[in-house]
Amino acid sequence: MKKKLFKSLRRAFPVVLLSLGLFSCDKLIDVQPDNALEQDQFYQDKFDADAAVIGIYGKFLNLAEHHIILNELRADLMAVTPAARESMVQLSQHTVTPDNVYADPRPFYELIVNCNDVLTNFDRMKDESKMSQADYAERYSDIAALRCWLYLQLAIHYGNVPYFTEPLAKITDITNLTLSDLSRFDKFTLDQMIDELIRVMEALPYEEQYSPLNSLNRSIDGYNTRKFFINKRVLMGDLYLWKGEYLKAAEQYKTVMETPTSVTGASNEFDSYKIKWADVTNHNDLSVGYVRYADQDVTALIDNNTQGWKSMFIRPMDGLFNEEWIWALPFDYTFGQKTPFVKLFSNVGGDYLVKPSQHAIDLWESQVQRNGFPWDQRGRWSWKMQNGQPVVMKHIYNFDPVNPLQTNGKWFLYRAALLHLRFAEAANRDNQHKIAWALLNNGGAAFDDPDITDVREELDTFEPFPYNFAFRSTNTPYFRDIYHRSAGIRGRANLTYLSIPGGISSQDSTIYIENKIIEEAALELAFEGHRWGDLVRIAKRRNDPAFLADKVYAKLVKAGNPNADAVRAKLMHPQNWFLPFRME
Repeated sequence: MKKKLFKSLRRAFPVVLLSLGLFSCDKLIDVQPDNALEQDQFYQDKFDADAAVIGIYGKFLNLAEHHIILNELRADLMAVTPAARESMVQLSQHTVTPDNVYADPRPFYELIVNCNDVLTNFDRMKDESKMSQADYAERYSDIAALRCWLYLQLAIHYGNVPYFTEPLAKITDITNLTLSDLSRFDKFTLDQMIDELIRVMEALPYEEQYSPLNSLNRSIDGYNTRKFFINKRVLMGDLYLWKGEYLKAAEQYKTVMETPTSVTGASNEFDSYKIKWADVTNHNDLSVGYVRYADQDVTALIDNNTQGWKSMFIRPMDGLFNEEWIWALPFDYTFGQKTPFVKLFSNVGGDYLVKPSQHAIDLWESQVQRNGFPWDQRGRWSWKMQNGQPVVMKHIYNFDPVNPLQTNGKWFLYRAALLHLRFAEAANRDNQHKIAWALLNNGGAAFDDPDITDVREELDTFEPFPYNFAFRSTNTPYFRDIYHRSAGIRGRANLTYLSIPGGISSQDSTIYIENKIIEEAALELAFEGHRWGDLVRIAKRRNDPAFLADKVYAKLVKAGNPNADAVRAKLMHPQNWFLPFRME
C-alpha cells in the first residue's frame, strides 16, 4: 500500500504519513513542525480522506508480526527454535519481562493516535461540508472500527489498558507525547473494554463494507482493495461473542455469510463465504480432495498452487480467494514492502525463529480422513519439513528463496472458515446445538431425515434468522438453496465426522461441542493469529483456567521444557494471562 499501489489517489501517500506523524523509538509522537503538513492544507475533499484511510492501513501493516507472534506463540500451536530471540522465549514460556519488545504496547497506541486524529478531521470535514454525509459515514466508520480492533487486541493481551479517543492536539504538545502520558487516561479491563467497544460499534453511522462504487474500492496494479479494510460486522460478532450475547453474535456472522457477491467479489451466492463441498469434476475449490475415483491413492491428492485448500494461501485475489477471505492485506516488494513472515518462519532465506509445536503436529496427525488416511492434510500444508526442520508454511508460500529480495506475501486476518466456527460457537451457546454441529461437521447432511419425503421440507432448519439454513438441491421440483453446497469445516477437510457421546441433546453436549469447535479452530486456523484469544475467551467464559493452562502445558511438555509444571501453575491464575504494561 505504498505510493505506487495507490498512485491514482490524488494525494501522494508520503504526504499522508507526514500529516499522520512520524514515530521514533522513545516518543509516541515525534513530528518536526517543518515536516508536518498543515491541516488546513490537507483534508480538503473525499480524496484527501481516502489518502488518510490508506495511510492508516499502510501503518497498520507494521503490526503484522506483533499480531501473529502475540496470538500464536503465547498459545499452544507455535514454538520457538534454537535461534529464537529471548523475547520470543519469554512469550512462549510466559516469563515476559517489562522490557520485552513484544510487551511494548507502543505500536498499537501509535496507530490509535493516528486514528483519533483522522477521525477528528473527518468530523471537521463533514461539519465544513468538505465531505458529504454518505462519504463521511463510510470512511469514519471504517477507521473507528479499526481503532476498536486495536483496542480489543490490547485488552486481550494486557488486560487493563488506557483508553482514549481524543485527538492529539487535545492531549498534549504534539512534539512531546511519551507513553507515560497515557497514565492520565482511564484504564479499562478486558470486560470494560468489550462493553465500550460494543457501544462505539453500535453507534457507527455505517455498518457495511465500502459500497461497490466507493472511490476506495478499486483494482490497482493487480490488487482489488475490497478485502483490505476491516469487516465491521465480524468485529461486532466477535465483540458480542466475548460479551456472551450469543444471538446478537450469530446475527452479525450470518449477515456476513450472506453478503452480496457484488461486495465479496466471489463468483456467486452459493460460494460466497460458504464452506462448500469438493468439486470432484475440475477441483476448482478450496477443499482437501483427490482425483475422482482415486481417493485411495495418496498420490492422487490435489496439491498445487491453484486448486484445493492449500491454494487459498498462495493464489492471487481472484474469485476463489474472494470466496474465502474476508480481510487480508498484501505485502508486495515492488511497492517497497517486505513481509515479516519470511524472517520469522523460513529456514531458507529467513532467520527461522519460530516453528509449529509438536503438540500441534500431533493434533493434526491424530485425525483420520474419510478415505482412511491417518492424518489431517491441512496440517501437512500448514507446515512442512524443510532441510530436516519443521517450518510454518501458511505465510511464506509466495516467497521464493531463489529470488530472496522478492519478499511478497499477505497478512491473513479473517476468513470464511473462522466466520463459520465463530457462528457455531455462538449458536452452540444459544442452544442451537444441531446447527453448530452441522457447520462444524458435515454441513447440510446433518439435517438429512429419511422420514421426510417431501423435497420441499428436506434439509431445512425451519428456524428464524439467524438460524434459518436451507440445504436443498433437487431437480424435480428445482431447488438450489444458497447453502446447498455446504460441507461443514470437517467435510471440506475430508475428515471423518465426529459424534457426540450421549447424543446432541445430552446434558454435556454444550461443553463437548464447544471443545470440538475450539479444537477444529486449531486444525483449520493455526498460525493465523486467533489462538490465544480463543483460549482466553473459553477459559474466561467457563471460569476454568485449566482450559488454557493445560494446552500451554502440553506444548511445553512435548518440547521437553523443564518449566512446564511451573508455567501451568502460573496460568491457573487468570491475572497471569496478561502481559506487563510498560508505561515508561
